[in-house]
Amino acid sequence: MKGKLLVLGFGPGNHEHTTERCKEAIVESDCIIGYKTYVELIQELITDQKIISTGMSEEVSRAQAAVDLAEQGKKVAVISSGDAGVYGMAGLVYEVLVERGWKEQDGVEVEVIPGISAINSCASLLGAPIMHDACTISLSDHLTPWELIAKRIDAAGQADFVISLYNPKSGKRTRQIVEAQQILLNYRSPNTPVGLVKSAYREREQVVLTTLENMLEHDIGMLTTVIIGNSTTFFYEKRMITPRGYQRKYTLNTLKQRLKPHERLKRENEPWALHGGQEEVTNTASQKVQKEKSATAVQTVQEEVSATVVETDKEESRLTALQTAEDALRRIDERNGISSKNVDTISTANKVESIFELAVSPGVVNKKFTPKQLLILAEVIGEKGTMEYTPHHQILLQIPTSEPGQVTEQLEDAGFLLSPIGDVISVKACDFCDGEKKDSIPYADEIQDRLGGLDVPKELRIGFNGCGMACYGAVQDDIGIVFRKGKFDLFLGAKTVGRTAHSGQPVSEGIEPDKLVDLVESIVKEYKENGHPNERFFKYFKRVKRVKGFQYQDVAPKIKVEPAPCGD
Repeated sequence: MKGKLLVLGFGPGNHEHTTERCKEAIVESDCIIGYKTYVELIQELITDQKIISTGMSEEVSRAQAAVDLAEQGKKVAVISSGDAGVYGMAGLVYEVLVERGWKEQDGVEVEVIPGISAINSCASLLGAPIMHDACTISLSDHLTPWELIAKRIDAAGQADFVISLYNPKSGKRTRQIVEAQQILLNYRSPNTPVGLVKSAYREREQVVLTTLENMLEHDIGMLTTVIIGNSTTFFYEKRMITPRGYQRKYTLNTLKQRLKPHERLKRENEPWALHGGQEEVTNTASQKVQKEKSATAVQTVQEEVSATVVETDKEESRLTALQTAEDALRRIDERNGISSKNVDTISTANKVESIFELAVSPGVVNKKFTPKQLLILAEVIGEKGTMEYTPHHQILLQIPTSEPGQVTEQLEDAGFLLSPIGDVISVKACDFCDGEKKDSIPYADEIQDRLGGLDVPKELRIGFNGCGMACYGAVQDDIGIVFRKGKFDLFLGAKTVGRTAHSGQPVSEGIEPDKLVDLVESIVKEYKENGHPNERFFKYFKRVKRVKGFQYQDVAPKIKVEPAPCGD
């Protein structure tokens, strides 16, 4: 049975502004996946569906989980506020499908259900600020380089767009809205009308009218949409209004229009248009000469390319269509004064370069870097890359490169252990007293070989200690393993961060060495198959109560603490 993905936007959050099709889709779905705040906003529409809710920055895992369930034959509602296709989940869902080779004919069905985007809902509360050309720009630079965002703001400012800023500010991102204001003040009057709308059509709705110069004096956060007027926007009766334009076509202060409908599109009544109000002038003689020049140039290039192909040997004559085209373009450029050297430089510059991220270490057991390894690190990082030492005995690398294969080859040749980063398994072991307590080392290596880098619902750390002292803190990891008296003790479900952090539960003692690796692998497999997206192992253990026969016990400290939000 084919499943179905219902990718929907439920609008600003008030059910009066949620479309009927959206409501129907929620009711008919088998399960609902979304950011936990969004799930709360549609609580009244939920019946007996399975709910998977995750945090703000976990969109990718939500999309992956939705596709997984749909491929199992489920009807899955993937929810977004506003419209799913505007900074929502629609694009990510399609990206996951594309990555998996999805075909519309025989793959899961996909229906994207539109909703009212923030720019529309917020504009309605302000009056009519987006009656003319407008654009939306997100100020979040988590996934988009700030340099590119700044260029977009600059371009929109120059072009006199009405601008809607999404994600303007958060607990950690405070400079972006300041920079945006400074860029726009280069092109707009300080008195340009600005509307700040927070939580449109929700319980804590706030609407503020201010100016470009004074907008930072007001509260702006992640739930705020900032709408900045163009050069014609004005305030009237606590409303922000952008004229529709066409002032030369329509006279708004008289019932009888100056121009009759059939006259409005005449060229002489549109002096501001591209044609300048002038009739089109066709210079037949000039066009004929230009066509002849173009035909001659193309023919010359074709003849030169053909001659080159004929004169080359059989190997060189096997030019692809792309090579032939590039050769023709190079000849045209050279004729126009662009050297081949410049063309090659441009071609090289256009190579796709991305940030390659990975973690390196000298090994699971080995903790000592060699001078050669440090030199190799400096070489592959270069001037633009970064490296960061982590608490888990790894160095996190971020390397701008278009050739990640060459990077990994260099690092592997230098003897590094390479690991992916993200929601994967990482193995942290002690140094076994510089190898003196070596009896359990083969088991640590085997766990790394079998499980290191494996994808899991949320980042999972396996800690391994070679004696009962456990000085490397294995019991503080998600899965802790301690070698003691020739056998192994197992600890599960440590809460590794937060003010209620606690050690793992001791679930088994005296595990025979030949049973250890299979047991740990089976625990990981169960978690991988049944854990919710972004569900940490200790939460999974607490939810299911039993993992591979090991019973959960609540060992968290009994203290009452207030939530501590940390921004986006």
